[in-house]
Amino acid sequence: MHLLGAVGLVLAAETPGTGPGALLDYWPLLERLGWFLAAFLVVAIVGWVVVEPAISRFVRSRNRNNPTIRNVITRWLRLLVVAVAVLVGLAAAGFGYVIGDSALVVAAATLAVGVAGQTVLGSLVSGMVLVADPEFNVGDYVEWPDGAGTIQSITLRVTRVVTPDGELVTVPNTTLTSEAVTRPYGRARHRIVDTVGIAYETDVGEALSHMHAVATNLEGVADEPSPDVYVESFESDWVECRVHYWVADPNREDVLAVRSAYAQALKERLDAADIGISPASKRELLGRVDVDGEA
Repeated sequence: MHLLGAVGLVLAAETPGTGPGALLDYWPLLERLGWFLAAFLVVAIVGWVVVEPAISRFVRSRNRNNPTIRNVITRWLRLLVVAVAVLVGLAAAGFGYVIGDSALVVAAATLAVGVAGQTVLGSLVSGMVLVADPEFNVGDYVEWPDGAGTIQSITLRVTRVVTPDGELVTVPNTTLTSEAVTRPYGRARHRIVDTVGIAYETDVGEALSHMHAVATNLEGVADEPSPDVYVESFESDWVECRVHYWVADPNREDVLAVRSAYAQALKERLDAADIGISPASKRELLGRVDVDGEA
């Protein structure tokens, strides 16, 4: 009983009392809280109203054709402003020693997170690389070893691509930065290369002239550079010929439509000229036939 009574007297002595005088006991804490809020608000307002719009305008002027990088830069700037405002608020409130004392803990936690989340961190770094790449934008048609499609959105972890079949595929950014990515229609002018097999018994020169004429007169083919035709190689059963022609201001649908129209027009023209295309391979059959039974 004597021990319980002593503990009660100690607790009563350490517990702040009530009434107006008790507020004085909390005044240092309230003062620090006020300094924290004031510093936080000043840094946040300056960052969101002055710094972030200025940097966003600069990024927008340097990346007019890359809306993805503008959105990502704006999002990360706002997060950075909040982080800086918190640090400045803690320093203004007199809690700077907490930041210094916890540096080792923060470093250890960062190392642990880095080891545990290598894949996620790798995707984030790859996302920043893709976002900053002016040749990789929303709306581009891209091909990589495992697929192809039109880029719908780019985040810091994944890229969403719409395939030619209309499927939405989510591709990790590490895949697109570690593998070869092709942009077949990414330029203002796109070259199409087609090959045609011509039978040996036909006039190859006449076939080349037909290939050139079809490409020259086809709607959608650019006048400059003019189409070119070549003899590519001599195969076992036909002569391989190649034609180059260009499409101005291409996109995926236009390129496929022009290529299909060229194939149809060339087939009709060669058929009319009685020129064989990729004749069937000739094979020599050797063997013996035995007949059983009486004649």
